[in-house]
Amino acid sequence: MISLPLPRVRSALGLERNVVAMLAMFLALGMGEELWTRFVPKYLELLGAGAWVVACYGTLRDLLDALYPYPGGWLADRLGRRASLILFALLAIGGYGIYLAAPSWPWILAGTVLVMAWSSLTLPAIFAVLGDHLPPGRRATGFGVMAILKRVPMILAPPLGGWLIARLGFQGGVRAGLAATILLALVGIAVLRRSYVETAAPPPDRESLPGLWRRMDPGLKRLLVADVLARWAEGIPKFFILFFVLDVLGGTAVEFGALTSVQMIAATLVYIPVARLADRMNRKPFVLLTFAFFALFPLALVTARGAHGAAWLTAAFVVAGLRETGEPARKALIVDLASAGARGRAVGLYYLIRGLAVFAAPLVGGWLWTLDRRLPFYVAFGVGAAGFLVHARWGPGDAPADLERRPS
Repeated sequence: MISLPLPRVRSALGLERNVVAMLAMFLALGMGEELWTRFVPKYLELLGAGAWVVACYGTLRDLLDALYPYPGGWLADRLGRRASLILFALLAIGGYGIYLAAPSWPWILAGTVLVMAWSSLTLPAIFAVLGDHLPPGRRATGFGVMAILKRVPMILAPPLGGWLIARLGFQGGVRAGLAATILLALVGIAVLRRSYVETAAPPPDRESLPGLWRRMDPGLKRLLVADVLARWAEGIPKFFILFFVLDVLGGTAVEFGALTSVQMIAATLVYIPVARLADRMNRKPFVLLTFAFFALFPLALVTARGAHGAAWLTAAFVVAGLRETGEPARKALIVDLASAGARGRAVGLYYLIRGLAVFAAPLVGGWLWTLDRRLPFYVAFGVGAAGFLVHARWGPGDAPADLERRPS
């Protein structure tokens, strides 16, 4: 059984027993996947894939990331949180096994259908666990803790994965990472089974998908519109940021890596303090702030030039990190506005619509890049500014029932 000392700290951070068990499993699989996931394109190449196959792999991941949340939410509401998380981990283990034994690249594409079960099918279940077990006054903090734990593997595991590749060769290192991921996933399942106590949930809502959309809180729909615009602002230049820094601004790969670290540090520093504030105040200003940074990052990046270019570029990546400022508040607001009986499906529907609506953003960014290498960033700023204005004018704050239950 998982137990944490310092009850006051545990309570302040929203570390309820079931939440801790879920986060432990989340951390275990994250550490495993980050050992090898960034190296998959090269692994595909070594298995005989060409550039178009690598592109298909990326497109498949994006498509599954859009399609999986709704069925994941449906299963989380029907099977319960613990059973669904274990099922998704087992599906992912099957995918890791296919990757591990793959004799050629088609097996990687097939395995991806299962591998994505963990990162995408689980999303509504994770939201539901936090919504079920944390009161409104601690939900944003819970999402902030989860966001920090998500970045711990991103910092620690890739260098270890690179070390395995250096010691064992590329294929050997990736396969060693995959084997370690399977072991970590089994440990995560064991922890969840031992420590997570399934509690009585509201009777699942049997509403059809169209009916679920019709009954979705109007505030949540308005949040979705602004969120889609913000993600377009992110997606249009997303795959060209590296090229812009290296080819247009004349930076180096080492400098780009350092800028990425600056971004991660900025994001990590704001999570908990801002999330704690969002749990005590109306959530809208914090969500609005994050949408503002989504708009400002491409503008800050595209205007980095001249004698002070290096300092401005660093500031731009600080802004990129600050895009996470209101993310715990936004996620908590989604949970606040989703009905308890269909919490998993409501979250899944939200992310399904968002994923499908934003799916084409990189393609638009690529077209704009062929016209002018600065154009994607200016267009992204415009779209992001529209998202900011939509949320400022029509975006929701707190659900009335949740406001009544906020701590004083």
